[in-house]
Amino acid sequence: MFISTINKNRTSWKWGIIILPLFLMLSACENKHHKRFTENFDKPTSKYFNAKLRDSGVDNRYFQGINSSSEKGTKIMLLMIDPDDPVGPGRGPEIISKKFTHYGTYSTRLKIPDVTKIQPDVGAVVGYFTYCLDDFTGLSEIDFEWLLADPEIIYVGTWIGGNDNLLRIGRTINLAKGIIYNTVLEYNDVPYPLSGMLNQPETIQPVENFNAATQFHTYGFDWYPDRIRWWVIHPTTADTVVLWDYSGSSVGIPQRESLYRLNFWHTNNWAVETRPNSTEKPLYHYEVEIDWMSYSPYKREKR
Repeated sequence: MFISTINKNRTSWKWGIIILPLFLMLSACENKHHKRFTENFDKPTSKYFNAKLRDSGVDNRYFQGINSSSEKGTKIMLLMIDPDDPVGPGRGPEIISKKFTHYGTYSTRLKIPDVTKIQPDVGAVVGYFTYCLDDFTGLSEIDFEWLLADPEIIYVGTWIGGNDNLLRIGRTINLAKGIIYNTVLEYNDVPYPLSGMLNQPETIQPVENFNAATQFHTYGFDWYPDRIRWWVIHPTTADTVVLWDYSGSSVGIPQRESLYRLNFWHTNNWAVETRPNSTEKPLYHYEVEIDWMSYSPYKREKR
């Protein structure tokens, strides 16, 4: 019933429980905006990102402009999780854009840690995302996430709203096997399966030997006012593999500007689909390698 209401009437979602009045769109998240950029992380400091440091200001979880240990000749930003980091998102190392970003194309080339032989049930998450949270309109987020316990699986989705009207759209994919575990809308933690234009593509061809931890991969998403498309570049053909092209409704699509981020954190309550016990505290200083991150603003067509 909930989904059919969305599909039959695209404007009906602007009920007060989901979208606040227009004047609230002028929220605390408004700020200066980045123009088009690519950060190659080949220098000791970044022109576009700041590190979220510990309260002491001294932090040994970030190393920029260093040589990759995985790929000869590549300079990287390295994020290192600390086993003593508190549990929860934002408690581990995180880089955050200095200015705001909005509609456009986002992409990155990165490699998550390979820990399956060291600690197969580790509870650790790498997040690549946009994010803003304010007192007026609540949460606005678009993300890619990887759980280290199964590097074949990719999570994509969005979050909008507040504590009493939190809405998520999301898809979980095993790219190596070509399995879509779910494509759902969740409203206050109640899931509703999506279908039709909201569930495209309905199937995904497997990318042979895909593993986010054994080599660098390029990931990205295109964010428009009425559509979001998540994708990955095929490692051998260089084709764009579309993970999810969400269109046909603006439900769940953030409309506000956000900050552009990448983080690495410990979860004790989110296990990957294939390993139900994968919530262990990290035992070692695992490392995420980031080759580059880019942003290209969306340009509306002139009429």
